[in-house]
Amino acid sequence: MRSIGRALALFVLATSSALAQTGNGYLFGRPDGSVTLRGGYAHPLAGSDVFDFARKQLTLGHSAFDGFALGGDVSFVLRSDLDLVVGLDWSGSSSRSEFRDYVDNKQLPIEQTTSLSRIPFTASLKWYPVPRGRSVGKFAWIPAKYAPYLGAGAGIMWYSLTQDGDFVDFKTLNVFSHRFESSKAGPTAHVLAGFEYSLNQRLGISTEGRYIWSRADLGDDFSGFKPIDLSGFSTSVGLLVRF
Repeated sequence: MRSIGRALALFVLATSSALAQTGNGYLFGRPDGSVTLRGGYAHPLAGSDVFDFARKQLTLGHSAFDGFALGGDVSFVLRSDLDLVVGLDWSGSSSRSEFRDYVDNKQLPIEQTTSLSRIPFTASLKWYPVPRGRSVGKFAWIPAKYAPYLGAGAGIMWYSLTQDGDFVDFKTLNVFSHRFESSKAGPTAHVLAGFEYSLNQRLGISTEGRYIWSRADLGDDFSGFKPIDLSGFSTSVGLLVRF
């Protein structure tokens, strides 16, 4: 994911630099689409029983799974008020904790680290309720300063849940070291809302809020638990480059 993020960032920066130095301040005709690199904050709801169990036994709060989010979109204009958007996102968290009610035989905390990452790959339709630009003469096109939008989409989400450290065997009360891990995928759907602010004819700033629904099966290390809840919401700000 670091490689994907770096590649997308370099592409957006190189494209924006090149485009910003060309043209006469106008786009010749309505743009065909845009590329956006986004960064923000993700809040998984973490509502399934595997998270409830972790919060009950370990010193993990409801915000323990919140974390940084990074994403990229490529949008294709279908008509003046509608885009098709293909996106790839990543969000992740890592939290240290200890057992609430147990210590080891030296009266020291029993510590572990819990990590969660989510990677949705999605396709969306994005609708603009007001015109996002106007034509000047036959060829030139000027974007509106503000362009609000709404959207919805679906796709597939990969996830990885890991707990690494020391744990208690509740039958014997022995302390043991282990790494519990589950990595699978499940369907996802989302709704979104945001707006674009034009810096010039080529570049803009995009702000967005997104709510995601997703569930997936857990691996054998977490047998006995129901499917993991991967739903949540995120907010982001991004650099947009029209092409």
